[in-house]
This record gives sequence, C-alpha cells and structure tokens, in this order.
Amino acid sequence: MASSMLEYSKTVLKKVSFDTKLFCKELEKAISRLLPEEIEELINWLQQFLTDKPELQQSLVYIKV
Repeated sequence: MASSMLEYSKTVLKKVSFDTKLFCKELEKAISRLLPEEIEELINWLQQFLTDKPELQQSLVYIKV
C-alpha cells in the first residue's frame, strides 16, 4: 500500500505541474506523507521529471539533497 501512495503522489504532481505554486504545495504534502525510502524514490523521479520543466526547478528547494 505504501507504494501506491508514492504512485498517487507522482500522479498528482504530474497533474498540477502546470502551476508552480500548486506543484510546490503538493510536493510538500507528498514529502510529509511518504516514508524515507519513498522520498528517495520520489527525488529520483523528480530529477527526471523536471529536466524539461525549468519553471518547476524551484520546487527542489523542498527536498533535502
């Protein structure tokens, strides 16, 4: 079930990627709800997802790299 929360978070982030503020808000929520190992997986996914979305790069501030 924990994996499904990660997948749900990715789906939500994809859907709100048109709005930077909303994306950041949903990213904060996802980080607060996921387990540490899931957060690592989310970070890896984010780095791939944001390669062609420079307007969302500021959201990386919410993750501890």
